[in-house]
Amino acid sequence: MSNTVNEKWDLEINAKSSLFDLKLKELWHYRDLLILLVRRDFVSFYKQTILGPVWFFVQPVVTIAFYTIVFGGLAGIPVDGLPKALFYLAGTIVWNYFSDCLIKTSTVFKDNAAMLGKVYFPRLIMPVSIVLSNLVRFAVQLLLFVVLYLIFLAKGEHIAPNYFALLLPLLILMIASLGLGLGMIISAITTKYRDIAFLVTFGVPLLMYATTVVYPLSVVQTQHAQYAWIIKANPITAVIETFRFGFLGKGTFSWQLLGYSALSTALILVAGTVIFNKVEKAFVDTV
Repeated sequence: MSNTVNEKWDLEINAKSSLFDLKLKELWHYRDLLILLVRRDFVSFYKQTILGPVWFFVQPVVTIAFYTIVFGGLAGIPVDGLPKALFYLAGTIVWNYFSDCLIKTSTVFKDNAAMLGKVYFPRLIMPVSIVLSNLVRFAVQLLLFVVLYLIFLAKGEHIAPNYFALLLPLLILMIASLGLGLGMIISAITTKYRDIAFLVTFGVPLLMYATTVVYPLSVVQTQHAQYAWIIKANPITAVIETFRFGFLGKGTFSWQLLGYSALSTALILVAGTVIFNKVEKAFVDTV
């Protein structure tokens, strides 16, 4: 007679799963690893630097100073009557969050190839950790925006938030989802074709100029109407315009444009999930 022991496993690894499955249950099970990776990404950014976390403030400050001189001064591009520093900072912090998520997620498997072959964990943890660690940086830079906002408010500038500012959590979710979705698509491709990583490195900064970071959508619609459809087709445009309109009270807001952005983001996230799950099993062999 043999004794049968009923055991309840904490985790069961299956060979087959739905292509649309984000494996959220596994992510929660490995939440300690996720927190560890987020902390690693955050700390490694300023480790062995003199200024440390101050660099989170230095980068946007230098950027908006450059934009103010070049685009606001030399080029003379209007900013909807807003203080130039606030206008550029609003677009910069949103764009930085998206571009950092996209660029770093697109090479996350190549950068962590050694870890992938040693132990099992949900591969989605890695791109998600990138998105969350960048969210911390976004929060720090958002604090800078609030401080600058209060300074201009004290100086008597006509800026006022409205109830559209309450859409901030939705906007953050859209930025993170768009960066994660595109990042998963590109990371899946770069496991076989490394050239894509180089394309992303110099292509994403160029894409910024097809986004309303250094100019408002109103200028494009009035002075360059023939190119307006290109700018509107960029899903991140609606996010930046809504952010500015909600917190600064001026700019272009459209439910239709925001709805298009949300739908595009959802489709990209679904496509990224499908492609990611389809090629996930071959990552170790091809990275």
